[in-house]
Amino acid sequence: MTQQYLAGELSLLLAQLRAAATDEASARDVFGLRREAETLPLSALVSVTIRAIARADLMCWDSVARGDTAAFDRQAAAAAKLHEFGVCAGLLAGVSLSQPPSSKR
Repeated sequence: MTQQYLAGELSLLLAQLRAAATDEASARDVFGLRREAETLPLSALVSVTIRAIARADLMCWDSVARGDTAAFDRQAAAAAKLHEFGVCAGLLAGVSLSQPPSSKR
């Protein structure tokens, strides 16, 4: 895959995640990540991907806490696509994404 393709695909996946956002703060954060994916050097894609997955995780936990299963379903699907993309693109090689739930939740 070319690096420009990777940036474009990540941007598309972030647009899908933003569409699944249920609050303005999440939508704003994902919009910022999408802008970074489109404008920062391609070497930043690893960081953007990791932060996008982390944001998706927070969005999912928020939906679970509110009992919003429809939002959770959309967000989890977007998170799964982001994770699969990161793995297949080699952006998550050697990165551990498993962390205990944050106390902010």
